[in-house]
Amino acid sequence: MRAREVRQQTGRVLVVVCDKGEEAVAAVGAALREQGIRAARVTAVGGFADAEVGWFDRDAGDYRRIPVTEQVEVLSLLGDVAARDGEPALHVHAVLGRRDGSTVGGHLLRGRVWPTLEVIVSEVAPELAKRVDPETGLALISGS
Repeated sequence: MRAREVRQQTGRVLVVVCDKGEEAVAAVGAALREQGIRAARVTAVGGFADAEVGWFDRDAGDYRRIPVTEQVEVLSLLGDVAARDGEPALHVHAVLGRRDGSTVGGHLLRGRVWPTLEVIVSEVAPELAKRVDPETGLALISGS
């Protein structure tokens, strides 16, 4: 475990409102590239017409895909932005609510927006920027 206090001035806050039918991961990724944001926290609420989440299979080194073939509420969407090969890489986890009140969640691989997705991207201090861990291939806070 590593713990360290980081003091920072408030950075930029980017608000991305996705429209009906847009693919959320692609739309937010495009906004990040356009604004040059490479280290940030991300939160969002809204809804999807359908989506796909994933569970990271450690042995396979890849996500097991979980299709969501119905309209769902985005109850929680949390994650971050890291630089990968000089470009922003969005990494978010979602909890999606079904009509019967049950949920499904995981790493958001794709989501077709309906009726909206309201995303808040808060830039963070460079000390919190993530780097790709060679063992897992995942972007992790390096602690350096």
